[in-house]
Amino acid sequence: MIETEFTPLAASLGGALIGLASVLLMWVRGNVLGATGILAGFMQPSSSADWAWRAAILAGMLTGPFVYLFITGGFPEIQVPVSTLSMIVGGVIVGIGVTYGSGCTSGHGVCGMSRLSPRSFVATISFMAGITLMVFVTRHIFGL
Repeated sequence: MIETEFTPLAASLGGALIGLASVLLMWVRGNVLGATGILAGFMQPSSSADWAWRAAILAGMLTGPFVYLFITGGFPEIQVPVSTLSMIVGGVIVGIGVTYGSGCTSGHGVCGMSRLSPRSFVATISFMAGITLMVFVTRHIFGL
């Protein structure tokens, strides 16, 4: 059985940083901090200015572990308790959901809900219900 580690301090700090980044991006650029939308726009930018801010955010996401290394002296410990095939299948399923849901958990759950978007409330409830069901099925029915 997979054991989930939860540390309230790390979760609170991470949530605060995500919230701060979301507010700053909306304030400075008027854009929603939706990770998949940022990546999609990076791949097909509408202008060089549009590409630049997306590249900066993606660079920040990629350099995060190195900042952690600099501060703590070691990389964050990441345990992936599933096979590579499971991750690929999960990634494809998430990609399909993001496409049909017109956004991801960061876009709908963090930014959309804070703007009181009814569509984002429905999307986030759907994400959470799907996640709950999938965790229950994989852990308690399939025993993975």
